[in-house]
Amino acid sequence: MMKDLILEAWTNRDLLKDNKYSDAVKAVIEEVDKGRLRTATPSENGWVVNEWVKQAILMYFGIQQMQTWDVAPFEFYDKMLLKKTIKILG
Repeated sequence: MMKDLILEAWTNRDLLKDNKYSDAVKAVIEEVDKGRLRTATPSENGWVVNEWVKQAILMYFGIQQMQTWDVAPFEFYDKMLLKKTIKILG
């Protein structure tokens, strides 16, 4: 379902004005952020790109508003909050 909405919005960006589509883009970002979706996955023949996930990421930057974030002692202006408790996989 999410994939279908992303693919539709990719071909017609006007659809992003509809919450159904912009919410799908934001849901993909959340899934990537939580590690449940990946933009690319390793395979025997190298990395395979999940194009629809990549497309959602690109559309996210078009719909997300810039804002001021306060992460003491710093303040910055961006579209996404910095991570605080990120685990390095390795």
